[in-house]
Amino acid sequence: MRGRHGLAAAGAAGLGTALGFAADLVLGDPRRGHPVAAFGRTAAALERRLWRDHRGAGALHTALLAGGATAASAVLARTLRRSPAATAGLTAAATWAVLGGTSLGREARAVGGALAAGDLDVARERLPHLCGRDPQALDGQQIARAVVESVAENTSDAVVGALVWGAVAGVPGLVGFRAVNTLDAMVGHRSPRHLRFGWAAARLDDVAGYPGSRLTAALAVLAGPDPRGAWRVLRRDARQHPSPNAGPVESAFAGALGVRLGGTLAYRGRVEHRPVLGGENRPVAVPDIERAVRLSRRVNVLALALCVAGGLVRSRPRRPAAGRGSR
Repeated sequence: MRGRHGLAAAGAAGLGTALGFAADLVLGDPRRGHPVAAFGRTAAALERRLWRDHRGAGALHTALLAGGATAASAVLARTLRRSPAATAGLTAAATWAVLGGTSLGREARAVGGALAAGDLDVARERLPHLCGRDPQALDGQQIARAVVESVAENTSDAVVGALVWGAVAGVPGLVGFRAVNTLDAMVGHRSPRHLRFGWAAARLDDVAGYPGSRLTAALAVLAGPDPRGAWRVLRRDARQHPSPNAGPVESAFAGALGVRLGGTLAYRGRVEHRPVLGGENRPVAVPDIERAVRLSRRVNVLALALCVAGGLVRSRPRRPAAGRGSR
């Protein structure tokens, strides 16, 4: 009975994940009342109360927010666990809330469309919707490169990573991953204010993002137009990137698309000189934005299939070993 119940629960969760993925695909993010935006406002308000230039204060901030969101979703999921329909509905709602693949593609295409029309001002205006770089310091080619890099990184952060944790831990995994990733985006960067306060959020995000980034990189190799080139750049260049999770993803995309990523960038008031990924490839051009969005979409669909199938396999009843239960 337990095995059948576990398989039914996994089936309901898998159905909910697929429905939530489809809702994001069709609807994108809600324009008002987005749960992630509400979480961000709560995090900002708590930061104003707790901020100290100290790692301990930042760790408390992260624990209260990420731990609180995960615990609340776990209680709700446990309350509804005996109803497959309720489990599917809750999983669908949580999946839709935490995924951002469609909005990512829309914003990337909006910047690409502005660049294709020669409207650099509009492209600069829209770029902050994708990343925190200083758009005024970038020309058209650099903006196109920033968009492709953002699409690559956020394929993992906004979709695949959440699906992986959803497959592992259900609704609490979905919610917990998005909470940690949001906190990292808010306080995990190396600004003077957040260098110590955001340390815990950044390190926790590195851990939470590890499995999703590796799966994203692997699927980009398999689904991209140049699997051999993607594998070559991934193996050679991934470790050179300062981020342990962005490195594999951006390297795989660079190789798959045959473009060169990385280099100098202006980010939140500071200049960084990052290693070049795919140095033998050509610079990013505006049409590569659409190619990156399409590759991201293929990776997301494959990740969905793998995560749903993995959840079903993991919950399948195990046959007792020969000889057991005969006494």
